[in-house]
Amino acid sequence: MADWFRTITAGRELSAKAIQSLDDAGFVVIPRVIPPDRLAQLSAAYDSAIASATSDDLRVGSTTTRVHDFVNRGSEFDELYVCQPLLKACSHVIGQPFKLSSMLARTLRPHTQARRLHVDFQPDEKRYPLVSFIFMIDDFRSDNGATQFSPGSHHRPAPPESTKGHFAKYETQTVHACGQAGSVIVFNGSVWHGHSANTTGAPRRSIQGAFIPRAVPAGTDFSIRMGSETLARLGSLARYILAL
Repeated sequence: MADWFRTITAGRELSAKAIQSLDDAGFVVIPRVIPPDRLAQLSAAYDSAIASATSDDLRVGSTTTRVHDFVNRGSEFDELYVCQPLLKACSHVIGQPFKLSSMLARTLRPHTQARRLHVDFQPDEKRYPLVSFIFMIDDFRSDNGATQFSPGSHHRPAPPESTKGHFAKYETQTVHACGQAGSVIVFNGSVWHGHSANTTGAPRRSIQGAFIPRAVPAGTDFSIRMGSETLARLGSLARYILAL
């Protein structure tokens, strides 16, 4: 088997400035990793996959609609979880062989309130680091629910739910992770974040997920979910990332 972790780590697909932002702020926006000529195709495939999703994979929350397992929704999504800058960020933060844990679609509905800050993984948990990502299918703007972060909060000992009277202070210290469609946000799973309010009349679409160390159980067991059509088209790097 090829030493994919060493290959990814040795790559030059992420700038020193981006790595510094991951370390210090806990997140980075990598612009336009999806070529402009691919965006229309990806957008159409997204809408088609949402429309055809079964109830088993569909989750409707108070502000967002989610559809799980976007590894098996079409070839248009194959390039996302093997995106080289994203993998480079994972190798830097996780620091050991890793794999994809989940990949899903999340649509923020129009005229929705902001979500309170939260973490994907508490910083005092010693089991393993987690790296989350959000691909922008639409532009992320301050008026349509762009994800907001509290920079450097992954270095704090307590998640938002534990800050009580201090929460309001940190809530005012957030920044919006804005960018053009085709960009990706990569962030430490312990940084405080949450979508901002979508005050527009249009939904804001994204594909998001997480990477974890290879030795721990994934949120989605892709060896069980894997469709035959998907498996037939996957290259060796994709098979490695999916732990197949």
